[in-house]
Amino acid sequence: MNALNPSPTHTPPHDTAKFKWLLKREYWENRGGFFWAPLITGAIIVGLNLILAVIGSIAARRSMGSSGFVFDDGTDAHQIADALGAMGDGMLLGGVLLACVVLAFVVFFYALGSLYDDRRDRSVLFWKSLPVSDSQMVLSKAAWALVLAPLWAIGVGLLIGVALWVISALTITVNGLPAAHAVFTQSHPLRIIGGVLASLPVYMVWALPTVGWLMFCSAWARSKPFLWAVLVPVLVCVVISMMTILPGVDIAHDKVWYTVVYRGLLSVVPGGWYPAIGGVVDPSVHINTPDDLSGAIDLTRSWHAFATADLWIGAVIGVAFIAAAIRLRRWRDEA
Repeated sequence: MNALNPSPTHTPPHDTAKFKWLLKREYWENRGGFFWAPLITGAIIVGLNLILAVIGSIAARRSMGSSGFVFDDGTDAHQIADALGAMGDGMLLGGVLLACVVLAFVVFFYALGSLYDDRRDRSVLFWKSLPVSDSQMVLSKAAWALVLAPLWAIGVGLLIGVALWVISALTITVNGLPAAHAVFTQSHPLRIIGGVLASLPVYMVWALPTVGWLMFCSAWARSKPFLWAVLVPVLVCVVISMMTILPGVDIAHDKVWYTVVYRGLLSVVPGGWYPAIGGVVDPSVHINTPDDLSGAIDLTRSWHAFATADLWIGAVIGVAFIAAAIRLRRWRDEA
């Protein structure tokens, strides 16, 4: 009977299923930074903005009485509408920028401790006993740092921006400012959202050298990875800069600082590529009104970074560091 009805064999999970499981593991172990940090920060900012709006409205009512806003300098409704539309764009973009600031800190310290923490608490021995390769483990951490965490931060940032947008519109309406509806009708939310999403692929490539370097140090350092990853490179830059005071020593220390600190340590800051492409504002647009300013801010200019050697050289270096981190994890042991 056994020969006729063999017992079913257990099918090992596919590599894709393993990778999804690793991504979930990273989320549950780091949800405080990935999930709650931007949400709590956004809630605090929105709450403070709401309190300030109430206090400002009360103060404005006391100073103006029941007459509302009166403009005696010849300002017309079109100028007011343009200014309010630009303010609406500013609220949306401000929410995204706030979430991006939080993202930079979260990704930096997550990558720095991503491989070191497993060795410090000895959980690396448990993970090595599972049918999960070192490549899958390291790449799942890199995926969170470069793709999933930025995507979540953009979503939270847009929610913060919408909340600030609505608070501003309600405050203006309650205080009787003319053309208050222009906060919605004259702003450009779809352009802001599209531009922010378009910058995500640029961030993924631009942040590679910093994420790769931090993960490499996290896999290599036996203790104090922050010392090796941050303080040592900064001290090297300081020493090189001090050497320029010696006679006959001519070192382009500004390029050293740019390469080591700006690209090596600060590439996780979203928008860091704009100086390399001439800024976020389109120089061909003449700015005369607030509406012109909102039109000149073109977030899709981020894609111009793909035409720079700076981005691709940093990407190659970052990939090399991640590959080195994978190899280090195969034999590094705290024993």
